[in-house]
Amino acid sequence: MSRDHLKGATAAPGPAYDADAPFLELLARGAAAEAYDRPVLLARAEGGDGERIAALEHAKLLALRVRSELEGRRRREAELSALFETAHDLAGPRDVDAVLQAIVQRARSLLGTDIAYLSLHDPARGDTYMRVTEGSVAARFQQLRLGMGEGLGGLVAQTARPYVTDDYFRDDRFRHTTTIDAGVRDEGLVAILGVPLTLGPHVIGVLFAADRRARVFEREQIALLASFAALAAAAIDTANLLTETRSALAGIERANEIIRDRSAVIERASDVHDRLAELVLRGGGVHDVAAAVSQVLGGTVEFLESAPAGALEASRAEGHAVRHQDDWIAAVAAGGELLGALVLHGHPALDPVDQRTLERAAMVTSLLLLARRSAAEAEQRVRGELLDDLLEARDRDPRLLRERAARLHADLDATHVVLAARLDAAAPDADQEAAARRRLWSAASHLAATRHGLAAARDGGTVLLMPLEYGDNATELARRTALHLGAAVQEAVTVGASAPVRDLAAHPDTVVAAYAEGRRCLDALRLLGRSGDGAAAEDFGFLGLLLAGDRDVAGFVDRTVGRVVAYDERRGTDLLRTLDAYFAAGMSPARTKDELHVHVNTVAQRLERVGHLLGEDWQSPARALEIQLALRLHRLTAPSPAPH
Repeated sequence: MSRDHLKGATAAPGPAYDADAPFLELLARGAAAEAYDRPVLLARAEGGDGERIAALEHAKLLALRVRSELEGRRRREAELSALFETAHDLAGPRDVDAVLQAIVQRARSLLGTDIAYLSLHDPARGDTYMRVTEGSVAARFQQLRLGMGEGLGGLVAQTARPYVTDDYFRDDRFRHTTTIDAGVRDEGLVAILGVPLTLGPHVIGVLFAADRRARVFEREQIALLASFAALAAAAIDTANLLTETRSALAGIERANEIIRDRSAVIERASDVHDRLAELVLRGGGVHDVAAAVSQVLGGTVEFLESAPAGALEASRAEGHAVRHQDDWIAAVAAGGELLGALVLHGHPALDPVDQRTLERAAMVTSLLLLARRSAAEAEQRVRGELLDDLLEARDRDPRLLRERAARLHADLDATHVVLAARLDAAAPDADQEAAARRRLWSAASHLAATRHGLAAARDGGTVLLMPLEYGDNATELARRTALHLGAAVQEAVTVGASAPVRDLAAHPDTVVAAYAEGRRCLDALRLLGRSGDGAAAEDFGFLGLLLAGDRDVAGFVDRTVGRVVAYDERRGTDLLRTLDAYFAAGMSPARTKDELHVHVNTVAQRLERVGHLLGEDWQSPARALEIQLALRLHRLTAPSPAPH
């Protein structure tokens, strides 16, 4: 409404409908509550008389009351809509087990509780037994039986009235028993609401909704669950009757008139069921399901990992295929996780049977995706078990090790690098830290599987055994792995690498030593403030030796002057002795030749050979310091000469 309009409406006293007009317009467009103050404020700002302002105030109060009443009706309509949808779901031709499972799932969804469960009356034993649970994790709880008057459920069954407790173990209104309390304690339940499932005067079971934390169930929630329980009881009775009817008609050649009218529908549904079952049994994929449903529905169906967000979320929340423009979208979900969608293109007119066919195909697709994921996780565990055995040297038979690796497309005879990876950020609590470690292990396992390597969770992080390709080195592999894992888990990951190792099947102890070296490198990176980076032990020289908790003296000496030691052993030369004298003489060739009693040209030739072995930068200050330290450690660790 314009300012001039409001000004005209408040300029002078008038009949009552003049004061009501702006509020009627606000009601018509569903404005927020604070918007109802604007006509009064505008009238005051423009100097309206008291009578006019009073009329506006009165009209505002009436309008707000009407708005509140409308909101209450909308809320009740939403609840009635949920009950209607529940009744629609439960009215389908399903067996008893399917109906009971649908009851419990919808009860848990309606109240948003941690767990929902349903117990049924056992006339033979005179008690109730747990028939279906949703969200339960404790085996003892799932096997409970409640006698009349025992526990909250027994009290509900005995009195045929709803009962609710916000703290089960502190509630003495019902009789606690050791068995029931133990089961409830195993499940960790605190707040429990139970409503009876009644058929006429008879209680046939109890429907429960419960939380693992203290919670007060509102009266409206109790009434809503009770209404749902009434529908559920009728659905159970209907399902039982339907089951009995189907058994009675199994041997009849021709069905009655109702079955004949629906025969085409049943045949088509059966055809879809058979096709989908065959696909599952022969190991078909999600695209095979889409192709089969395309033939049945006479349209184009495809599986997409993403679809229009609004329609996809609506389908997931409602559990039904929804129309989006000229397409139909059925969410592929499992356990609250959205895996994708089946989309039927260019088929705006879809009857309920075909809609249900698309929905069942989406459910089968989710099962196939979960099966594929389970297979991948099983392979990851097998890879981790092989690497665990190598790290603990449990299986020392090279033939068996090679066979196990070959089944995983890994080659233990190739050159490998052992990588130690760990998350850098500290998690706020133990659960989040465990979840972060699982994400790291999953990402590492996927990387290892795609690169013909192995991965396992170990020591609060992850260890990988990755093949080293020709022309690659341990440092670059460590850096790439740190970047890849960090991007996969969306957190900084630090990776320490060992030197390349070979012939792992014949020498599994090599993996143990290489892992220790990779962890020392990882510790050195973190101590140097290089979190989120990757490096190999050779990158740190003697600094890595000093920072590491377990000093790898032999490894440091070998990496630094090992080629000179090997050359002397093969050729019988004195390069090591020449290096000692050269550094002792202040790196002066002239003074070195006096120490060794050789010609200065001999010293120059030997130093030139050292340069070929150690690299041109061997006399730089940093390298020279490392070489001198390695020479001293070599003297200290070398065995003493045998006495003559």
